[in-house]
Amino acid sequence: MSIKKLAGQTLWYGVPSIATRFLGYILNFSLIYLYQPVNIADITQVYAIFPFLNILFTYGLETSYFRFSNHIEKNTLYSTLFNSILISTFILTGVLLLLQGPLVAFTDLQAHPEFLTYMAIILFFDTLSALPFAKLRQEERPRKYAFIKLIGIALNVGIVIWYLGVCPNIARQHPHSFLLLGYDESTGIAYYLIGNVIGAAVTLLLLAPQWMSIKWRFDVKVWKEVMIYSMPLIIVGLGGMINDMLSRLVFQHVSPLPALQAKHELGVFAANFRLAILITIFIQMFRLAAEPFFFNQAKNQDAKATYARVMLFFVIACSLMFLFVSLYLDVFKAIMTLKYPDYGEGIHIVPILALGGVFLGIYYNLSIWYKLTNKNWYGAGITIAGALITIVLNVLWIPKYGYTGSAWATLICYLFMMICSYLLGQKYYPVSYPLKRIGTYLGLIIVLSILSYFFNQAVDGMMLKLLFSTLLMGVFLGVVLLLDRKNFTFLPIVGKYFK
Repeated sequence: MSIKKLAGQTLWYGVPSIATRFLGYILNFSLIYLYQPVNIADITQVYAIFPFLNILFTYGLETSYFRFSNHIEKNTLYSTLFNSILISTFILTGVLLLLQGPLVAFTDLQAHPEFLTYMAIILFFDTLSALPFAKLRQEERPRKYAFIKLIGIALNVGIVIWYLGVCPNIARQHPHSFLLLGYDESTGIAYYLIGNVIGAAVTLLLLAPQWMSIKWRFDVKVWKEVMIYSMPLIIVGLGGMINDMLSRLVFQHVSPLPALQAKHELGVFAANFRLAILITIFIQMFRLAAEPFFFNQAKNQDAKATYARVMLFFVIACSLMFLFVSLYLDVFKAIMTLKYPDYGEGIHIVPILALGGVFLGIYYNLSIWYKLTNKNWYGAGITIAGALITIVLNVLWIPKYGYTGSAWATLICYLFMMICSYLLGQKYYPVSYPLKRIGTYLGLIIVLSILSYFFNQAVDGMMLKLLFSTLLMGVFLGVVLLLDRKNFTFLPIVGKYFK
């Protein structure tokens, strides 16, 4: 697959995936208009637990499927891995339901123990969908992948909007209407999880051709080989989730504030974190196309040159996403605070988290070296070190600086992981990345963001702020065209305009 094809598939994964993620993002973001910060703290806790359990439930088999599909017969590999994940999913779901009591106590969800039941069901469906989705990616079928994702998230969003946004108004005006079928006012924000359950179940049904074609056989030799490769990836995944989610999991436990105020702070933190995660949407869509691409490209003589060029394109794209978030921060703040002004308290952490997201994206690109050289334990070591930094800094800084300290801890962790991965990668799988060009772009976006911050502090008019922000965005685009115009000729659709 060429870089042009990678870009095309990124668009195929990306545009529909952005649509699906954006619907989910709007759904998450809409909570700030329906509930005050203190009321969304519990749902935030549940969705902070999700990624940790998802890593355990899938135990690295998606990446392993890409890694081994090039030299193990695909049907044997796929059937063995799916049967493995099917058995483990039933076991882990059962354990999760049995441990619901202790988990409720640990997460302070005594007011909503049913949240954890819904979470277990969602994990069950999502896990069984993981390998079928990986199969679609490996077969380079991004259109079907995107269509199924879109249906699932649209159904999820539709249910939540209906029961949380529409039904309350109908109930007040027409309490006996047939449109209220299935509606119970006391269920409240739990409809957010119920919509997720139904969306995940329908997604699994739409993947029926992928999981119904499985042959019920289990190759022990293949399974052992894959598990040796996958085990470090579990640590990598869990460490990554600690770095991403720990701050929201431990916030109430380490904050010295009274319980109600801590919930308020957590709600504000979560809302602003969702804004910063816009950059993560792009990173995710890129990874969907890039992971199988990197493995398939490894056998080519010019693979390393390809990886270097992909990294440059990726940094430029991430830089644009960062500037979009940080330069137009006042616009996002105005939208966030339309109903509850309290959400604007934490807007200053968004650029910090977004820059951390850029470093994380670069780390994901760099991580191909240990996956290709079967040195996954090095990746696990980097992630564990990053997780330790995250834990220590959150425990030290949340009591002193609240969620601002947690945001800086995230940035420092991802910067550390990015540097470590680059240095080790150059030792075991050296790639000549264009460091000067990458450094120029990263330095420029930081300077432009700082200029925007000071300008916005000195000026009151929103129109003036928008004009200045757009000017700064134009400066960055001008520098990119000056330095890398010729590289864009390789892109699909838009490439012809740069020749």
